[in-house]
Amino acid sequence: MTTSLTHSAPPLSSQASADLYRRIHWRLLPLLMICYLVACLDRINIGYAQLQMKATLPFGDAVYGLGAGIFFIGYFLCEVPSNLLLEKIGLRKTLLRIMTCWGLVAAGMMFVSTPTEFYVMRFLLGVFEAGFFPGVVLYFTYWYPSSQRGKAMAIFGAAAVASTVLAGPLCGSILKYFNGTYGYAGWQWLFVLQGLPAVFLGVIAYYYLDDKPSQASWLTAAEKHWLGEQVARDQSAIASGRHSGNRDLMRDPKVYLLALVNFLKIGATYAMVFWLPSLIKSWGVHDMVLIGWYAAIPNLCGMFGMVLICRHSDRQRERRWHFVGSIGIAAIGLLITIWSIGNLTMSLLGMSIASVGVAATTPLFITIVTEYLSKNSSAVGIGLITSLGMLGAAASPVATGMITARSGSVAPALYLVITLYLLAGLLLAWTIRPARAQRTL
Repeated sequence: MTTSLTHSAPPLSSQASADLYRRIHWRLLPLLMICYLVACLDRINIGYAQLQMKATLPFGDAVYGLGAGIFFIGYFLCEVPSNLLLEKIGLRKTLLRIMTCWGLVAAGMMFVSTPTEFYVMRFLLGVFEAGFFPGVVLYFTYWYPSSQRGKAMAIFGAAAVASTVLAGPLCGSILKYFNGTYGYAGWQWLFVLQGLPAVFLGVIAYYYLDDKPSQASWLTAAEKHWLGEQVARDQSAIASGRHSGNRDLMRDPKVYLLALVNFLKIGATYAMVFWLPSLIKSWGVHDMVLIGWYAAIPNLCGMFGMVLICRHSDRQRERRWHFVGSIGIAAIGLLITIWSIGNLTMSLLGMSIASVGVAATTPLFITIVTEYLSKNSSAVGIGLITSLGMLGAAASPVATGMITARSGSVAPALYLVITLYLLAGLLLAWTIRPARAQRTL
């Protein structure tokens, strides 16, 4: 920041500080949420597209599962470099680069015709999209102290859940009503209509956002100074003596344990996301639009449940048990789903309960990570933990696809998902133990 922090900023009243954070929310979050929503659509729409692709292209479940997972290999390789570059060039240029490239590749998916082309395009989509989520998380550390970050992450994360709410009806409608238009299949229209908006949003973000509070013309000098002090004081309080640099970060075993928690959690989550349309179809629903609407129900429940849980976590200043509790909710919901297979109403109820827990785990976990890392190690630490975690998403669709193909039932795959979630909860509870949690959270 260019604003000096040598002298204390005049204190703001509680009302003035609340108004300031409200203005920051409204300035940053709506556009970033729309960008994230489009990113998630471009990432998960393959789950709906494959319902038609496998009928028109030489793609079986194994090809689809590998293609769905290979996205995350590219994502893993480029996430840390992207965050390091963001620190140097800022968020605006980063979003312009990321969103333009991923939007063009996402739209270009309409031209794939062989498994090899499918794999290459999915890999490139991961390469170009890498850095968006960890970049925004790093960006939030410039604007929010930890006391405000959980709420901001929950609101931002609601876009991911909203994308799954919209994905069902939107993807189902495109597949059904655009199929055959101008000689193109519905799945081809799906990719182009959901890919190109990213290009335009990247340009808008470049001109609308500010890289740091010190550059914001819509803040007064006093507000910039006060906000800078809050963030700097917060970093000093939560990370005193930890990770003086990236070398210390790389030697910290807790960083790798947190990455493993993320690996298990993301692996379980994306197994659910990618296979949910096929799961609903296995319940006897065959209309594309109906599949989409049924998929929206549990995701809508998850979106509202996530915000409530994370708000409570901010008020209590407690993350660890909120995360473990959310894992428990997810496991209970999935068990209800398994035991209710064949009963559409009860299966949807189970998935709705599970989605509340699943949705809350991501903002809670990311807030734990940002509160654990020091300012000097945030860029690499956030990128490392999220990129290693994304490898779980590369493996789980392949594993669950093979299990489902061999068993002829979705139940064994869902038991695997439950196991991954429970391991993630137990590992985080062990990694962030009470004494440490009291000092850092």
